[in-house]
Amino acid sequence: MEKRFSEMTEVEIKGEIASLRAKAQKAEQMGMVSEYAVYERKIAMGKCYLMDPSTIESGKEYGIQGDPGSTFSVLYLNGIFAWGYKNKQSALEALPISVLEKF
Repeated sequence: MEKRFSEMTEVEIKGEIASLRAKAQKAEQMGMVSEYAVYERKIAMGKCYLMDPSTIESGKEYGIQGDPGSTFSVLYLNGIFAWGYKNKQSALEALPISVLEKF
């Protein structure tokens, strides 16, 4: 049975991320765009567990990795997810904290 990232040690998470990167690279080389995107999302989730959530502050605005020019205003944190508004729109969204970048 596969472990969740929340159940893994830091070393195990780093190993899993390395494995996922290899799979993502192979999927990209084979032109499997959807599969590549799935691996990239799993990598982002794993990275969340290697971060300190307190580095993300409520009320601040962040950039979004892989989405140049977009911004994300953090309203609050819930676990490894930041909830807020993308590009100052009215729809509340959640993003993994690992995809947020300080300006």
